[in-house]
Amino acid sequence: MPILSDVLRVFDELYPPGRAESWDAVGLVCGDPEAPVRRVLFAVDPVRQVVDEAVGWGADLLVTHHPLYLRGVVSVAATGFKGRVVHTLIKHDIGLLTAHTNADSADPGVSDALAEAVGLRVTGPLVPDPTDPAGRRGSGRIGVLPAPEPLSAFAARVAAGLPATAQGVRTAGDPEQPVHRVAVCGGSGDSFLDAVRAAGVDAYVTADLRHHPVSEARETSGPALVDAAHWATEWPWLRLAERELLAAAEKHGWTLETRVSQQVTDPWTLHTPQT
Repeated sequence: MPILSDVLRVFDELYPPGRAESWDAVGLVCGDPEAPVRRVLFAVDPVRQVVDEAVGWGADLLVTHHPLYLRGVVSVAATGFKGRVVHTLIKHDIGLLTAHTNADSADPGVSDALAEAVGLRVTGPLVPDPTDPAGRRGSGRIGVLPAPEPLSAFAARVAAGLPATAQGVRTAGDPEQPVHRVAVCGGSGDSFLDAVRAAGVDAYVTADLRHHPVSEARETSGPALVDAAHWATEWPWLRLAERELLAAAEKHGWTLETRVSQQVTDPWTLHTPQT
């Protein structure tokens, strides 16, 4: 059975903290490095319902993609939801580990998992990491479908490949436009629209696309845009991270039980169509 510091070493190799963006907060939030780890729960958000699941399942470690804290704090009093999360985790001897932008750019990382979920064969990063001589790390991914298909069919493929949310999947483009070569970016991705246009892809799958960038992109005859919920585009990474940890456990002879949370923690809860 590993202890927490053993598991941390595995995650530090998979998702080196030094590769996180300068504004990010990744790594161990709480937990005793000497504590034994038997059960690991994976989730996107460190919110109360996920923490309650960790407690109810008897997890020793909660691994989340999104950080609990992104800014410095002077108190973790249980007077707000974040302080309550910390208190609950410590009270039940559960560690909290975050892999955020260091998991986004990893090889394989968040966008590799998104590409796999929608049936793409990855050919390389959308924005390569200049420090990677192999040219595999970086932001976003470019991939190809087994065969071209209409945009309407591709949008349906994305909707089927991702967990369901109230938002669903929005698409900007001609429904009959053929799609073969695709860029993807898990999470908020409209900052990469210039790179997407330069890549010459047929479609781009990401989240949190805003009106003006999408409108301008459509006016310049760029690729079709497919917008899913932020949470949904990052959820597939949980399965990838789980596989990576279990592979390390097998290599080291550890006995570990893992679970990916099925709770939908996307903050949008209702979609009301207009007529």
